[in-house]
Amino acid sequence: MSTQGPGTSRKNDNSGEGSVFKRCSCKDPGTGRRLNAACPKLYRSGGGWHPHHGSWGYQLELPQRPGLRRRQLRRTSGFALREAAAAELDHAGSLLDLAGTNQQRRIEIADMLDACKRGTPLPDRDTVAKRVKAGAAVHTDKTTAECLTTWLNGRRGLAEHTMRGYSDHIRLYLIPYLGEVAIQDLDHRHINAMYDALDERNADIIAAKASPDPRVQASVRGVRPLGDSSLQRLHATLRKFLNDMIHTYHLRDSNPAIGVELRPQKKRKPKVWTSAAVAQWQKTGERPGPVMVWTPAQAGEFLDFAERHDIALYPMFLLILHRGLRRGEGCGLREHDVDFDDHIITVVQQITSVGYQPVTRFVKSDAGERIIPTGPKTEVVLADYRRRRDGCQKVSGADWPDTGLFFVRPDGRAWHPQAVSDRFEHLVIKSGLPPVRLHDLRHAAATYLRAGGADLKEVQELLGHARVGTTSDIYTSVLLEFQRAHADTAADLIPRRPSAAA
Repeated sequence: MSTQGPGTSRKNDNSGEGSVFKRCSCKDPGTGRRLNAACPKLYRSGGGWHPHHGSWGYQLELPQRPGLRRRQLRRTSGFALREAAAAELDHAGSLLDLAGTNQQRRIEIADMLDACKRGTPLPDRDTVAKRVKAGAAVHTDKTTAECLTTWLNGRRGLAEHTMRGYSDHIRLYLIPYLGEVAIQDLDHRHINAMYDALDERNADIIAAKASPDPRVQASVRGVRPLGDSSLQRLHATLRKFLNDMIHTYHLRDSNPAIGVELRPQKKRKPKVWTSAAVAQWQKTGERPGPVMVWTPAQAGEFLDFAERHDIALYPMFLLILHRGLRRGEGCGLREHDVDFDDHIITVVQQITSVGYQPVTRFVKSDAGERIIPTGPKTEVVLADYRRRRDGCQKVSGADWPDTGLFFVRPDGRAWHPQAVSDRFEHLVIKSGLPPVRLHDLRHAAATYLRAGGADLKEVQELLGHARVGTTSDIYTSVLLEFQRAHADTAADLIPRRPSAAA
């Protein structure tokens, strides 16, 4: 962009006309109006510019917007040196040049220039060029909070659980920590700052829970630190949102979440409640790990206790322990999915809860939809349950709800998944057994099957995993008794001379 003295201009091929000028704020004594470029103090006696009076500025003609007759100008001043004004004029013109002959793009860049306040630097040319090349918006005044809300409202066809997860992440973390940042300004520094703040929050929660002051403890009652897996899920939501800002909404040209590293999520492999682990738990109340598996003897003790104290749910607990169903799959098992003639169970649907609201849906993957065989010991319990259930239905008559489900409450209604977990936890406490979660019965089923000699493929198909690697990573902890049986296998194969001390 070329510049000349006051009152002169030079046309740029793509960016319109631009010129550099000098003016001051002196006023005419008679009219009170500003003299601007007409002030005699701007010039030396020889006709040159006075170096210490007035300031430099520039104006640039912007693209004509449709429907407007007036010329659009960017006019700014306040530069101490002519070279500074000329440099910014050239910078502004080079930004317009990026649009080439694309008039809509030129107007977008002009809007960006209009939004730049006096005294603030213009956007970096390389950054704008990158956005133009990527097809992203060169300028938007939308905040990250606005974009997160628009993105969430535009999600379609997702499971309720997924939508609830997105909503919670946005409401609890993304908007509070990132919401005020302009969507195009959001970078890895903001994201890292959010995770640093969440780490501090975790430390405060842990410290408060350990405080000797009951009031401090009460302040975090029911509040849990964000674990590594929860942070990974939060990051997945942020990554998906920013990807859509690029590919769907065209408001960004890159995803800063991709370069942010979190602590790797630790694989929680099941551990067995050995006699030593039980003794330590009885002494201190501490669990050896978050995922614990009963020994077969402990599992049998639980089933015996459940059969005596909760006959309504005992069959479901037994089926989970024998065949590795998920809680939701047990609650959603339909009457016609249980085939006693062919000795199989078909897993197709599940009942899960979203914010305590039960939701019935198909299992989440093709691998999850599966047919599993049932043995005589399992079938005899299921058949006895069905006879008792049918008897309850006859007594209820027309009041019995038609759910089509196999496992139902004594009044015929569907089981709420959380109610099943609550009843299970209550039974475990009353039985005096070391604590496990309901989902840990599925871990136990995989462990027992593996300990009994089943290969990984069979365990994978029973559990409904899409990849055998998932099965191998998580569910193949074997019982200590099974490991002990092979403890001397290598030693037995190595020939040794009799020891002199023997």
